[in-house]
Amino acid sequence: MAAENAAEHGGQTAGEYIVHHLTHLQSSKPAGVADFSVFNFDSIFFAILLGVIGCWLLWLGARKATSGVPGRFQAAVEILVEVVDQQAKGIVHNATSRKFVAPLALTVFVWIFMLNAMDLLPVDLLPWIFGLIHGDPHHAYLRVVPTADLSVAMGLSVSVLLICLYYNIKIKGAGGWVHELFTAPFGNHWALYPFNFAMQLIEFVAKTVSHGMRLFGNMYAGELIFLLIALMGGAFTLSATGVLLALGHIIAGTAWAIFHILIITLQAFVFMMLTLVYVGQAHDAH
Repeated sequence: MAAENAAEHGGQTAGEYIVHHLTHLQSSKPAGVADFSVFNFDSIFFAILLGVIGCWLLWLGARKATSGVPGRFQAAVEILVEVVDQQAKGIVHNATSRKFVAPLALTVFVWIFMLNAMDLLPVDLLPWIFGLIHGDPHHAYLRVVPTADLSVAMGLSVSVLLICLYYNIKIKGAGGWVHELFTAPFGNHWALYPFNFAMQLIEFVAKTVSHGMRLFGNMYAGELIFLLIALMGGAFTLSATGVLLALGHIIAGTAWAIFHILIITLQAFVFMMLTLVYVGQAHDAH
């Protein structure tokens, strides 16, 4: 569980400990260069690694599929595929689009679930190992939950936006989509064109921002709670207060880790469902 094995603070205060764990392993920013030129190497590494592992697991399930009685792993994969496919059929009614959208939704769910599940690792384990490699176990920066990184969460939501724009143009045609931008939702009248266009822009921006911020906010809050619980274990001493804090660390860490399994699954499912809903809306004409 994530509350186990909290590292010794190495002379840090509680605030410094939390700030340290919320700092990314980043590229250096040259003077006078905008902040968007900074890359969070830890988020990029774990996102790619878990994406590859997720694809490999799904490929493994498909490769070992048999027509007889399935094993547990095959049965789990088949159930997951069937659930996602049924959700896609209920939301995206274009059979041709579903050939891409259904696998996309499955990939989104599995990938985000695995990214979220990194929160269940001990908060100091991977940073400590990374620090040992670099010879500085108490001062290594490494965040291992990519979805608790705003740039990753918003990158995922912007990717969904681009897919929605693609289907708007593919299904309705460039002219039809532009016409819809200026005639919906208030009606086809020249005086309403600016208001229609403004409302369409607001809708796209609001959906994209809320899509990414929902995932980021929940995972960031969960990560912060794990850090607070870890501080309880780090305060262990051979005294009544220290023993009680350590006991509270174990109980609270266990309870929060069990509850967090629901959160990481629910957030992956919600992100997947919203992806299907937004792509489905791109197929609908106003």
